[in-house]
Amino acid sequence: MRMRRRNNLEPRMAVCESVWIHDPEALRGNWRSLMPECRELRVEVGCGKGKFTVETAEAEPDVLLIAIERVPDALVLAMEAAVNKGLKNVFFVSLDAANIEAFFAESEIDLLYINFCDPWPRKKNAKRRLTHHTFLEKYKHVLKLNGQIHFKTDNAKLFEWSLPEMESCFLELRNVTRDLHANGPVGIMTGYEQKFYELGTPINRCEAVVVTKAPRPADPEPEEIDETDGSASSEEA
Repeated sequence: MRMRRRNNLEPRMAVCESVWIHDPEALRGNWRSLMPECRELRVEVGCGKGKFTVETAEAEPDVLLIAIERVPDALVLAMEAAVNKGLKNVFFVSLDAANIEAFFAESEIDLLYINFCDPWPRKKNAKRRLTHHTFLEKYKHVLKLNGQIHFKTDNAKLFEWSLPEMESCFLELRNVTRDLHANGPVGIMTGYEQKFYELGTPINRCEAVVVTKAPRPADPEPEEIDETDGSASSEEA
């Protein structure tokens, strides 16, 4: 869904300087300096308009939350909400999750949220999904041992595709559910999630735990093609 362009975007962003991190790479390995007394460092990938971000930060004031959002028209709404509530434990950055290792050091993060990411349904775009194993390996690097990824989506096909991707990266799946709110609202919802819940759309959720830092095995190399007859070459039995 295309985000509606916000009026007076630049001056509104400027008002949010207190929660806006312009140079996240400079904080790599030292994010806790923003809140030395924090109990945990958490990162949300794709915070949108910030409902989940702000409510989570408000509910857990001893947790430092870094919210990533690339769309300025969404980012400004999230930052304004945090500023209006006077929150001191949440900060916002605009960066590409594919480069997360450049902005966070190894084992620096306790918990990473992925909420309602783009499903990229076409097969050729699978590598762009935030739960593709290339992304998951990067998350593993910046998450501490026993750190967690909390993943929520309304897209059942994306969810079922993501589970084996996570397991292939040696992430331990816990609390897997395909209808999180079956018996009433559970936890803090995102803005999208609230709408889906009101429509009766089931929400899929799981927790993926980093139980080892061992990397995922490399994909097998494709078989060579024997150009003499066009068939795949292989050893004789």
